[in-house]
Amino acid sequence: MSSTPSGRGASPEFTAALDSIKQAVIRPDLRLTPISAPGQLAPESFALAADVTPERHGVDSELGTGRFVLLHDPEGSEEWGGNFRVVCFAQAPLETDIGLDPFLADVTWSWLVDALESRHTGYHSASGTATKIISTGFGQLAKQGDGAQIELRASWTPTDFDLASHVEAWGDLVCMLAGIPPTAEGVSVLSLRRPKSKRA
Repeated sequence: MSSTPSGRGASPEFTAALDSIKQAVIRPDLRLTPISAPGQLAPESFALAADVTPERHGVDSELGTGRFVLLHDPEGSEEWGGNFRVVCFAQAPLETDIGLDPFLADVTWSWLVDALESRHTGYHSASGTATKIISTGFGQLAKQGDGAQIELRASWTPTDFDLASHVEAWGDLVCMLAGIPPTAEGVSVLSLRRPKSKRA
């Protein structure tokens, strides 16, 4: 179906969930855009893209990006343990030495859990992967040197139709990976930004 909350023919449960998403308080650090939702994963779906807005943090800020997908099966899913499933993605560049930290993946997952709990979301059956990517440029890309990224792909089952807090928690996660402090209380974040380039 359409990735916008106005798709006709949506089930009452899905309509209620989309209405709740409209109530989410979006951080000023983020720019959210409705995007095409995957139609093959569930009978009903909705998707958002998020990008950290560079104009709020200057040219030296590291940017983050993410995707939020809400899936709904009116008949329920045994695998999900419910009728809804949230699938999210978040990614940000970081310093190479931080990318080599053996605890980075664990810390990244803990940020998601902290964000969900700080936003008082109801959820269960969370799962996902945190991936560290280390890259080295060669040839014409050699001048770029080494680089690193952190990616988190996760999913969980909401316990009710109120999805606003889930969107807000995902937004917090995207910003945390970009090195921007969270707005919710009780969530800590390490600085993952690259240091500002030295000028002669």
